[in-house]
Amino acid sequence: MDINSNKYIKVSVIIPTFNRAWCIADAVESVLAQNYKGTMEIIVVDDGSTDDTPRVIEPYIKKTTKIKPNVEQIESHTEKIEPHTEKIEPHTEQIEPHTEQIEPHTEQIEPHTEEIEPHTEQIEPHTEEIKPHMEQIEPHIAPCIKQIKLLKQENRGVSAARNLGIKKSSGDFIAFLDSDDLWMPDKISCQMEFFDSNPDAMICQTEEIWIRKGKRVNPKFKHKKLSGMIFEPSLHLCLVSPSAVMMKRQFFDIKGLFDEDLPACEDYDLWLRTSVDMPIYLVDTPCIIKQGGHSDQLSSSHSLDKYRIRSIVRLIESHNLSSSQRNAAKDVLREKCHIYIKGCLKHGKIEEADYCQKILERIN
Repeated sequence: MDINSNKYIKVSVIIPTFNRAWCIADAVESVLAQNYKGTMEIIVVDDGSTDDTPRVIEPYIKKTTKIKPNVEQIESHTEKIEPHTEKIEPHTEQIEPHTEQIEPHTEQIEPHTEEIEPHTEQIEPHTEEIKPHMEQIEPHIAPCIKQIKLLKQENRGVSAARNLGIKKSSGDFIAFLDSDDLWMPDKISCQMEFFDSNPDAMICQTEEIWIRKGKRVNPKFKHKKLSGMIFEPSLHLCLVSPSAVMMKRQFFDIKGLFDEDLPACEDYDLWLRTSVDMPIYLVDTPCIIKQGGHSDQLSSSHSLDKYRIRSIVRLIESHNLSSSQRNAAKDVLREKCHIYIKGCLKHGKIEEADYCQKILERIN
């Protein structure tokens, strides 16, 4: 698409959400507050919410430039009424001479004028309803935001929600924002400056600020973000935050989408597949506020390692790893399997323990 076109989108922001009416507006507002000057679109993907999420998002959709056609229709409606008013004026002029001759008859004409005035009053309230709506738009929607879309699907998980957003997006660059996180105003501009300076880069992320139950906390050393070829450190735990990442559209042509069969750790899986042969760069500036401690977080679930185990096994069996990568993956897999088997036996999950034991036997 022509970059000078009104419809051209530089950055697509995808916000997956499920029953987050309590915080989704804050996430959207943090995108609207970006100081980036290029064109953007916001795509909220509602993954089958049963709360008020659609109602919370609806006002933002109405505030975008899509409302302009409605304004134009109202303006043309007003123009049609004006000729009717002009016809009334000549009628008044004819009555005035008649009024001078027959004064009592004037009293009969005045009621006729009163009948015309209510017709004008019906038009004025219609205009008044539009003006306040336009006043709501101007303070919130920057010109760079070309559209805000709400996509709805049955509850299929965050991977399916993000993938739907990717497929429906238009931007040259894709950025994700979890609905319980927030962006700092310079998030997009910092990353776009990085891509401008590093045209060969395909993906980057920013640093982040952690908030847990309303208080700022410092990440542990093991969570320290790295830059470049980060495959081996990424085997242990996820070192890339979805809310902090941005990539070029063609990234997904190379690496594929999020795995919809994984109910959790889908981000760990994609970043691990990515880091096998592609650098993931770090913009060493905190540009997101990562909020945690609430009960509906997937990362608060137990037994997440079983999904990481599944990802590592598939990667080993794909034969896409170098010799050193394969050895590192096997070492981490053994470690995770032993820990997971111990936990399964403790909680009486014998079948899951047996499954992991068979994995160990297969890779050794």
